[in-house]
Amino acid sequence: MEEFGISQETADELYAQGISLAAEIALRIIAALLFYFVAKFIVTKLLNGLKKFLERRDDSPSLNDFLLGLGKGLGYAFIIVGVAMTLGVPGSSFLAIFGAAGLAIGLALQGSLSNFAGGILLLAFKPFKVGHVIVAQGHTGIVAKVQILYTHLKTFDNQEVIIPNGPLANNDIVNMSTQETRRAELKVGVAYGTNIKEAKEIILKIFENDPRALKDPAPFVALNNFGDSSLDIVVRVWAKSADMWPMYFDGMEAINSEFEKHGIEIPFPQRVVHQANPE
Repeated sequence: MEEFGISQETADELYAQGISLAAEIALRIIAALLFYFVAKFIVTKLLNGLKKFLERRDDSPSLNDFLLGLGKGLGYAFIIVGVAMTLGVPGSSFLAIFGAAGLAIGLALQGSLSNFAGGILLLAFKPFKVGHVIVAQGHTGIVAKVQILYTHLKTFDNQEVIIPNGPLANNDIVNMSTQETRRAELKVGVAYGTNIKEAKEIILKIFENDPRALKDPAPFVALNNFGDSSLDIVVRVWAKSADMWPMYFDGMEAINSEFEKHGIEIPFPQRVVHQANPE
């Protein structure tokens, strides 16, 4: 070694340091591999347990998928950070990276984060489920899918409406499917001079003979208003939610038919004009 300008003692010291460093690196690699396999085994077991738990207690596939995805992401992030720290990478570096990435993502996805938070609220509190009929954001339809960012409605004329979950979670939602029974309200106008008692009896008889109309509460018929062109009768009938609209439409048709048989007029709008100076 003298020919290279390095003494034997220095060479021996460098050799010893190299052996020590190689041994330390080898130990770190072995420890990192051991940590990786053990941590991966534990994370896999925990994820399988979480999946079984969610399937037993929750009927929301979207929420289950999100929680499983979140759990998987956190689990593998823990493995990566643990392996890196075992190899000697300082933990403060990861904190700085995650902090900067979180800030950048938050600024870039403000609207999406609002929808994301709304989706979590909808999936957690379940104001509606797939298959329910709701009125929301000016749309009426059947809930087809509830995802993390968007809710999909299918309207009754077979259009798909995609509503962001942020506004949806922060505004009024009318759910028409949560109650077993609903009340139908019909308004019928008859001409002035009509025998109101007879008209009410005809309407009441129609719904009393309809098996879809509930007996309790009983159908209710009353004179509701003296309109500009008609006497207005209000009809309130309870039915099962699935029967309400068929009963409503059939009832309107039956009222029109029975009124024609009994000579009861359903007037059109009209005005009486008085001439101030006949000449």
